[in-house]
Amino acid sequence: MAWIDYLADIEDLEDAEFDASLIARFEDAAAGRAPRPIRFSTPTFKEYETTELKGCGKNSFPAFSITAAACGLNCDHCQKKILEPMIPATNPEMLDSKVRHLVETQELNGFLLSGGSNKRNEINYLRYLPIVEGLKRDYPDMRIAVHSALMKEQQAKAMESAGVDTVMMDVIGANETIEQVYKLKRPVEDFEETLAALCSTTMEVTPHIVIGLHYGRILGEANALDIVSRYPVTALVLVVIMPFYAKPGTFVTPQTSDVGRIFLEARERLPDQQVLLGCARPPGMHKRVTDAYAIMAGLDGIAFPAEGAVSVAHAVGRPFEQAHSCCSIKLGGDLRARLAQTCAA
Repeated sequence: MAWIDYLADIEDLEDAEFDASLIARFEDAAAGRAPRPIRFSTPTFKEYETTELKGCGKNSFPAFSITAAACGLNCDHCQKKILEPMIPATNPEMLDSKVRHLVETQELNGFLLSGGSNKRNEINYLRYLPIVEGLKRDYPDMRIAVHSALMKEQQAKAMESAGVDTVMMDVIGANETIEQVYKLKRPVEDFEETLAALCSTTMEVTPHIVIGLHYGRILGEANALDIVSRYPVTALVLVVIMPFYAKPGTFVTPQTSDVGRIFLEARERLPDQQVLLGCARPPGMHKRVTDAYAIMAGLDGIAFPAEGAVSVAHAVGRPFEQAHSCCSIKLGGDLRARLAQTCAA
């Protein structure tokens, strides 16, 4: 039976509209190769539960913002709303005390450090690095991820020295998108320079590409994939623009079939690296179809999977596991076992 026929039997997808020709391409690409396992990530950035998977009740992997909800860019696609759910840590001592408190009370295993950027799309983490170093010294198994924004090699090396495990950044492939959506006067080359700087370190590097970033249009994604494919990244994280963060009428929602084709292209361009679907994507049936395409395209992980995702994985023969951490974090075996024990309690 063809994959499109299996989908028809999944109750959570009974009202979904799929592109049959695209699903046939997914199936053809998967033929003759062993099924790749897929990781369903359910970090504690937000509450999560479906009929197939449950989140972790403990705050084992939170996100901190060093600027609280403030950002110097206020990009059209975000309007600073992505920062709002994060825990404020507006000085190093605040970060240190909050992390240590969560270690004691919530069995914290790691965290994401982020924040709003200045008008040059830079975030100054320098004064936080001694805290990161101290936390890694006292809790060597703790996994720390940082959203870097744009930076030079010297700053990347400083993060590496402090013990940051994973660093992530957005790669934008069109100057028009940088200028119009970000209101930023920096070229595509600056984003590639940052990626090169990060990849010169021993940190795990997980660039992000936002599909539909140019007001919902597909514009620079292919070039962004070209850029990422030139570097030894640990993983690529794909997310999909969410128009409800933007001013009404400025963005359209990308078609799920366009998103699925980019999934397939990314899988083909990075055959030996992890390609993941991150937290951000439109909700509702769009998310269910998007997640189904991600599974069928052979992506290696999905953050906060939609209803029906587990059923799709079963239908196409892909084994899965669940991890209560950011999808960008590569978990070692011991820590994965600890996470499972923590969230089973």
